[in-house]
Amino acid sequence: MVALCAACHKPLVVELVHEEDDDDMEMEGSSSAKTVPDDCQLTCGDHFHWQCLLDAYTVHECPNCSSELLTTSPSGVQQLLCTLNNEGGLQEDLDILPLLTEEAYLKTYPHERKCRAFLEFCREGDLQAIIGMIQDDDDEEEEEDVMEDEAGNKAEVDILRYQDPLGDMQSALHAAVTAGSREVAWLLLLLASNLDLQQFPAEVFQEAETLGIMRDDQTGKADIRSLRDSQGRSAEQIATEMGGVWTGWPGTGRLAI
Repeated sequence: MVALCAACHKPLVVELVHEEDDDDMEMEGSSSAKTVPDDCQLTCGDHFHWQCLLDAYTVHECPNCSSELLTTSPSGVQQLLCTLNNEGGLQEDLDILPLLTEEAYLKTYPHERKCRAFLEFCREGDLQAIIGMIQDDDDEEEEEDVMEDEAGNKAEVDILRYQDPLGDMQSALHAAVTAGSREVAWLLLLLASNLDLQQFPAEVFQEAETLGIMRDDQTGKADIRSLRDSQGRSAEQIATEMGGVWTGWPGTGRLAI
């Protein structure tokens, strides 16, 4: 018997739609569909589409049979293992607990989704994606900077100063330092700190001017250098531990105040 998704009871595949070239579209239609696997099998034996699992998951139990899913790794860390078969191939004993935990958190605090995406780009050192988000954020209407969670509580969105409650309260500057990206660190310092502008390399200003992003009035805003993670560490302390590209930065005031 072919397994179906325990949530929607449909085959465990998903269609990928690819746009054809303009000439082909005129002759053969506007798109073509390709079917790929989309199967997340939990340790209890139930199968889900990945999105169906994200939509249904609320606690550490199977949304279908209520079996306990958490196990403990050899190192003593809790994990939630599955067998995932999708476009990327088959992955066995994959720990998806971090992903499910984040998705459950975002169901409660949906206004943080953009902030978390920004922080992930900082962790990856993806300067172009970071700049794109900052530019998009600047283009939005001012009233859109205040959003509501599921309980109707209003919350201001500040992607530059967001601290990750699921990741040791790290800020974007912590993330940039951990990623070893001086380019991202300089950008964050330019936009979210009071660091003396004379400390910035000329190319930082040139790039910012080309992109149309510069420092706003920082009155009443937290200096990103003052943010500490859950262990009380500044970005400078992490840079000191890492060394490498950060050699010469500690003690200059660039990463801590």
